[in-house]
Amino acid sequence: MLLRFSWRRNGRLFNIGKDPRVTMRKRSGTLEVGFHNGGRPEDYEGEYQCFATNDLGVALSNKILLRVSKAPLWPKEVLAPVQVVEGSPLVLTCNPPPGLPPPLIFWMDSNMTPIHQDRRVSMGLNGDLYFSNVLVQDGQKDYSCNARFNFTYTIQQKNPFNLKVQTTEPYNDTSYNASDPFGGRKVAETSPSFLTPEGSGSFKMVLRDEQLLLECIAAGLPTPSIKWFKRGGDLPAQKVKFQNFNKTLKILSVSEEDAGEYVCMADNRLGSIRHSINVQVKAAPYWLDKPTNLVLAPEENGRLVCRANGNPKPNIQWLMNGEPINKITETPTSTNREVLGDTILFRGVQIGSSAVYQCNASNQHGYLLANAFVSVLDMAPRMLGPKNQLIKVVMNNRTFLNCPFFGSPLPELRWFKNGQGSGLDGGQYRAYINGTLEIKRARKEDEGIYTCVASNMLGNAENQVQLEVKEPTRIIQAPTYQSVLRGSKATFHCKVVSDPSLPTTVNWSKDGERLDLGWRLKKDEESLTIPSVSENDEGIYTCTVKSEIDQDSASARLTVSEDASHNPSVYSTLPPDRPDPPIDLDLSDPLARSVRLTWIPGNDRRSPVTEFLVQFEENRWEPGRWQNLSSYPGDLNSVILQLAPNVNYQFRVIAINSVGWSQPSQPSPRYKTTAAPPDAIPRDLRGWGSNKDNMELTWEPLHDLEKNGPNLQYNVWWRRKDSGDDWTNVTTSETKYVVRHTETYVPYEIKIQARNELGSGPESNIVIGYSGEDKPTDSPTELRVSKVGSTRANIHWKPVDLSSVQGEFKEYRLYYWRESSLVPGLVVSKEKKTTGFYTTVPEPSGILKDLVPYSKYKMFMVVANSRFESLPSNNVEFTTAEGVPDAPRFFRINRRSLDTLYLEWGKPLEPNGILIGYQLVYQRVNGSRLGPQQFETFRPNMTDFILRLPDRSARYKFSLSALTKVGMGEVYAEESPLFTNEAENFTDATDVVNKTVAVEKEKQPPVNLKALIAGEMYHLRVYSQELNSVSKSVTFKTKAAHIDQVDIATQGWFIGLMCAIALIILILLIVCFIKRSRGGKYPSSGFLTGFTKYLVRDKKDLPLDPVDQKDQDGSFDYQNGSSVRDRNENENSSDEDNKPLQGSQTSLDGNVKESDDSLVDYGEGGDGQFNEDGSFIGQYTVKKDKDETEGNESSEATSPVNAIYSLA
Repeated sequence: MLLRFSWRRNGRLFNIGKDPRVTMRKRSGTLEVGFHNGGRPEDYEGEYQCFATNDLGVALSNKILLRVSKAPLWPKEVLAPVQVVEGSPLVLTCNPPPGLPPPLIFWMDSNMTPIHQDRRVSMGLNGDLYFSNVLVQDGQKDYSCNARFNFTYTIQQKNPFNLKVQTTEPYNDTSYNASDPFGGRKVAETSPSFLTPEGSGSFKMVLRDEQLLLECIAAGLPTPSIKWFKRGGDLPAQKVKFQNFNKTLKILSVSEEDAGEYVCMADNRLGSIRHSINVQVKAAPYWLDKPTNLVLAPEENGRLVCRANGNPKPNIQWLMNGEPINKITETPTSTNREVLGDTILFRGVQIGSSAVYQCNASNQHGYLLANAFVSVLDMAPRMLGPKNQLIKVVMNNRTFLNCPFFGSPLPELRWFKNGQGSGLDGGQYRAYINGTLEIKRARKEDEGIYTCVASNMLGNAENQVQLEVKEPTRIIQAPTYQSVLRGSKATFHCKVVSDPSLPTTVNWSKDGERLDLGWRLKKDEESLTIPSVSENDEGIYTCTVKSEIDQDSASARLTVSEDASHNPSVYSTLPPDRPDPPIDLDLSDPLARSVRLTWIPGNDRRSPVTEFLVQFEENRWEPGRWQNLSSYPGDLNSVILQLAPNVNYQFRVIAINSVGWSQPSQPSPRYKTTAAPPDAIPRDLRGWGSNKDNMELTWEPLHDLEKNGPNLQYNVWWRRKDSGDDWTNVTTSETKYVVRHTETYVPYEIKIQARNELGSGPESNIVIGYSGEDKPTDSPTELRVSKVGSTRANIHWKPVDLSSVQGEFKEYRLYYWRESSLVPGLVVSKEKKTTGFYTTVPEPSGILKDLVPYSKYKMFMVVANSRFESLPSNNVEFTTAEGVPDAPRFFRINRRSLDTLYLEWGKPLEPNGILIGYQLVYQRVNGSRLGPQQFETFRPNMTDFILRLPDRSARYKFSLSALTKVGMGEVYAEESPLFTNEAENFTDATDVVNKTVAVEKEKQPPVNLKALIAGEMYHLRVYSQELNSVSKSVTFKTKAAHIDQVDIATQGWFIGLMCAIALIILILLIVCFIKRSRGGKYPSSGFLTGFTKYLVRDKKDLPLDPVDQKDQDGSFDYQNGSSVRDRNENENSSDEDNKPLQGSQTSLDGNVKESDDSLVDYGEGGDGQFNEDGSFIGQYTVKKDKDETEGNESSEATSPVNAIYSLA
């Protein structure tokens, strides 16, 4: 179909054929204007719009504004010197000539040196140069404003300003310093005042998604400092940037919440001043629902929707084939079309009404234009894809079979397998509306011929796809790490299995480059051999096997080492250890979201590295925390890291072998990824009402590494479900937004989108939320009961209209309580209980269970939503029928004599009716056999009985139960004791069983029962005082007693006995030692000094014989101080032995009488000493000139040894 192009310029047809400079490209509507042969570009300025036309309609392009960029000259002017008083403010105006785009302004002096700017001197947004206060040295240079026009690559310069600074005191250059710029001279200080903007308030308008620039420059001496505030809230810290020494506030990508009053404050030590800037945020139109192409069959209905938002709200204009709809002459087909604001409704369309519709959304700040082709045609289904495709897929992979089709009306598509069965959809299969069939996990049994059939009222069309499922191609024996000696052979194995019907090829590469085998390398089907390896062969070898549908690869490293004979080492004798950390980390190939990291592996320490772990640290969200990024095989040392945007990374690598992890490597240089729009969608979007007239929208915030850029915000949309209303949206940086003034419990469609300064992320799926609930307005009515039994009753009621629930219908909630028991005198608990019934049938009913027999009950019903209950229904009273009683409260058996038993029991806690008596059944027990039953009945007021036993030596089993007219109740069973002494134990056990254990109301089971007897049978019931009810009986038996063997070593009597024995032995040893000491031996190898022997004498009253007898071991033998010669004479002298040794007596003046046999006489002037065991040791050197008998005159010294002798 022939396509024709035309252009309009400034709203009028642009005749291209009349202008030789204008040409249109063939098969395109692109205009080209040439100026090679003269002409003025200014003559072609204007607004252009392209029209594309064929037989079905006209499409329009957006309007294009053509302007010629100019670099106008600065008007020539003579600037007189600027006179200014020192300390005063000054503004040097620039007023650059206008240009497209506006020029870039900068200030320089005549030496082409940029003017230094700081807090005192800075350039404003309008290009003027502002001095908060002037210094004398400011007059030492001139100031020239420069304008650079980027589009024309030209720079225009204004004539320079010369300053003449007037001072009140002489100025000396040598007196200047930064801390005192006035050199000690007195210059009048001034309080702050604003140079720009003027006054106390101003107004600023900014468009949504543009940047906001607010400026405050103040004069004063000292130089004022600038601070910024926002009234009614805080400055958005993540969006605000301060520039120009805090004089400019910048907010990127402005949103509606940035509107408000901003305050800048200038202050110095003399005072402060404020200026308020009221910021209004407007918005050019932006799409909410952009119209899309529409295909309709004759007599079908459809609609085009064009929804846009902006501030002010944009005006929607519809055009058809480039002409406003309201100006088009009415035709028969136009009656089938109705324009309703932003929607066009088509009803019963006819052939020939196809057209291109344009939607124009505009306000004073901009416009949007979209084309939508509405095609009305009758067409039988057509298949658009290739016929009879053969698709081969790998087993267990997700598979898609495509079947593109077209037809009008829209055909219905169904899939069949092998021409049999019903349509494929569900389970393993999923059919999409576009004709694609998904097989979630391809298996061998999924092979076959799949047929897709598209059908509408005009016919059918079909296509077939043959599916073959193949075994995956896998490497089952991968190459492994090789460390070989130089000159030896290295072999890498690569064994492959694949589907027999798929041919495969195996290729080898080294360090990522295809390996040229040449004459030296040898390759077969399963291996690669490298003979006579050298250092050049080191690297990473990769085996890659490919089939036509899949591939697999595996890598291993080859390292070459020196011959051990040339470099002897103990390498092989050392055990493996953790590897050394990698070194020399390097970053290369930087991209927006990836970078290549390369490192040199460290020494593997005799165990090959199996894995490298790459960690990262970023310095914005969690500085200093290293996190795992990814791991790689041990034969790689260069990897591409996949990164998140807007993160300042640094990396480190850890090597891992069979022993453990290496120390981390040194960090790599930092690498900051560029910012990008968010990729993630906020999770857990919910809408729920906290009040009856609101809806709270909540969601989980994006994680720090998901933000992808600065100034993260969330766009949230909502609209009432199925209402056709426009989407309402808000932009916020919070994780919650409250929609107010909603109707009660109304469903809303909700969606959300994250955005940052770089753009918007994907939108979420639509979620259904609800506004708040209120109290139900209606209550259930006509509540009644039927078929009341002893423990259950049927409930009936009239339902409410579900719209009156005013919230999510939860249940009909029945409140019931036991008002009283029909048993006289029985007190009951009136605690209310609830049970719920969820039903929406017209005549609801339910069953109320677990009632107590023979009781009076009351009840009422409410209808409940998630938060509230309705008013109660009518109250209903009913009574339950009589039932069988509970078991007796207790049952004790005591043996009074050899042939009588005393039985005692308690009335049931819940008689469940009028008691008419008790029944006792007992029978003889002989092992596992039971004798015939015998019966006793008692009146209802009896609670004890004395039973005479037929056989005093037998054991009996007793069963006691209460009776009502309904029947016999729960049985309480016990066995009689066999002997009298057992009866006592039985009584004790029964007491334990009937012991009451109080349990706190809040305490939850289980509850531990203590003081039970081992190996005994117990019956357990739980009684509630509050409800006056008892549970059913549970029987259990405790474990048999375990006789612990007593550890005699821990018994007190045994420890005392052992201590006594040890004490006796110790005393005996002391006595023996004393005996030994009195007649013992000292070795001659004593302490020697100057080859002189030091000997200890036990008694000083006996002289040393000229020749002392020695034992064979060379020691002197003393016994009671006698020599060997006298020993036999004194052997029988027990009295002499028992005499205490004579010692020196201490005189009253504290002096000790020196013994005649003192060591001083025998020594060589040395003082006496005590040795290690406390004995008095002297140097015995026998003097030839000393009379040995003199020692008898000395007195005996008292010592502890003498005391021991006296005891002995």
